[in-house]
Amino acid sequence: MLLVYTHKITPRVKYVFKHICTRILGLPVTFTTTIEDFIAHDSLKISYTKQPLSHEVFIRSNELLFEQGLNDVDIHVQNWGSTKGFFPTGEISVLPYDIFAASFYLLSRYEEYLPHVKDEYGRFTAEESLAFKNGFLQQPIVDLWAYKFKEVLQENYPDYVFATKHYQVKPIIDVPEAYTFKQKGLMRSFGGTLNDLVTLKFKRLYTRFSVLFGLQRDPFDTFKYLLNKQKQSDFKFIFFFLIGDYSTYDKNINVNKAQFVSLIKQVADYSIVGLKASYFAVSNFQTLKKEKDKMEAIINTSLLASRNSFSKLNLPESYRNLVELEVPNDYTMGFVNHIGFRAGTCTPFFFYDLDYEVQTPLKVHSYTLLDYALLKTNSLLDKKKVLNEIMREVKKVNGHFIPVFHNYTFSDIERWKGFKELFNIIIESPNDV
Repeated sequence: MLLVYTHKITPRVKYVFKHICTRILGLPVTFTTTIEDFIAHDSLKISYTKQPLSHEVFIRSNELLFEQGLNDVDIHVQNWGSTKGFFPTGEISVLPYDIFAASFYLLSRYEEYLPHVKDEYGRFTAEESLAFKNGFLQQPIVDLWAYKFKEVLQENYPDYVFATKHYQVKPIIDVPEAYTFKQKGLMRSFGGTLNDLVTLKFKRLYTRFSVLFGLQRDPFDTFKYLLNKQKQSDFKFIFFFLIGDYSTYDKNINVNKAQFVSLIKQVADYSIVGLKASYFAVSNFQTLKKEKDKMEAIINTSLLASRNSFSKLNLPESYRNLVELEVPNDYTMGFVNHIGFRAGTCTPFFFYDLDYEVQTPLKVHSYTLLDYALLKTNSLLDKKKVLNEIMREVKKVNGHFIPVFHNYTFSDIERWKGFKELFNIIIESPNDV
């Protein structure tokens, strides 16, 4: 048990120490404001305040964890060995930067509450983030800091045996459109046929009718392949099905179609099934509730996880809605066009509501890469290199590697050539540790 002495125990202090010490390092932590209790403690202990009490392990605290609400935060990112740091602490501190305040800034998504430029879907972009601007987006920096802190504790308490943690893979299969031709209904099929003719897409037209007449498998129907992969794996994939109403943004199969419902049930027999919240459900509580209820009726159990269409997040509203609906896990946090760690960590963390100053029960699983981000790399060899580099970063800190692939990524469509091989590298990666 690590005892932390501090001048004031705030929700922010408890939140970030528990993430770094307990969730990343496996070290239980407790807090005190009483000097006598701190002195009497005969195991691991540190002081986190403005001045050291004596000759203990001391980290000088930044004000961020003792404030409330949003304030102007002055950040100057500097090099720190092979990584970066901010919120300098001065010479008497055992660490040159206040990793706890810095981690809280990243985990709480403080910067996403501040004014920023959004993209056409209303999303916070990688280019707006502190991590991108300062070149540490592709490092799980919070976890790296935690391991620096662990080194300090090991130097001062060499007899303490830390818990061991292992690298994990959590593959996400996003299903915005289960089939490209099948089960679309007469009007949509007719409209699609007309569009193929007008745009002279005769190959697509041929495939469309081959599928509709049962002569060929639908290009997006890769579920047999994926379930075979699931049966060979020791860990569960998570499939997110879009079941919202047809709209400009969401074009999946009607959830009343028996074959679509049967597909979801079949997948749920082998893997975890979550809800891919539709574009309009992201900002409408009633729509989200309706979709959640529909999905629970299909899978006949409580919904364990959700993920928003287009990876769109409106903080804090998106997460408050999930908390209210008692959805325990979210997999939306990440950047669509850039590989990296949006919240600076590859360890699942709880959403902290900055307006209410409270840790919520919603666990956020930040994904590391979306398949589209790999399309920016041309050759398959270079894709493998990029993929192995980012997995190596996660392995360094025994974190969770969460890739997002789509059902159509495993089709024979030219742009996704080689992605089956990339997926195999990922699901086999725990064996390479």
